[in-house]
Amino acid sequence: MTALRRLLEKLDRTFGFTVAYAHCDIPCGIYDPHAAQVAAHTIVRMDMLIADLEKAPMDIEARNKLIRCVKVKEEHAEKCENEIMTLWNDYFKPDHIKANPELSTLVYDTVQKASKARQSTKIADADALVESVEKVAEIFWKTKNVPTLRVKSFYPTERTFVYPKV
Repeated sequence: MTALRRLLEKLDRTFGFTVAYAHCDIPCGIYDPHAAQVAAHTIVRMDMLIADLEKAPMDIEARNKLIRCVKVKEEHAEKCENEIMTLWNDYFKPDHIKANPELSTLVYDTVQKASKARQSTKIADADALVESVEKVAEIFWKTKNVPTLRVKSFYPTERTFVYPKV
């Protein structure tokens, strides 16, 4: 172990530095809205499962499933927000915003909808998030001059996905 590494580890133990996470430390050029769409669909599915739980008695197994569904919703809402913000912060450029003036408001609204879907168990809130993420996806592919199509998903949500038409 190098002296520098030992020093940095000692400083970390002393001060407890916060770990920073990022999509990339270098501009990798690997961007895709697909992960945000999957996360939004997962939130819809968790709301469906939670709605099913409301129909039955709440025994210990049902409570356990409820807690797990809420945890998954939390994780995927955060993932959706992070994926959208990565596109906003790292991919979209002023030219994209100029060509798509609704983009700034759309990104803001999408992140707000992710937060609302996280807090709510209303499927309508999760559906609004899916729709908003799909609009971001359509603009993303438009900036690459790639046409898109909305296809009914094969997932239990039965919502649509935006795919590049290649």
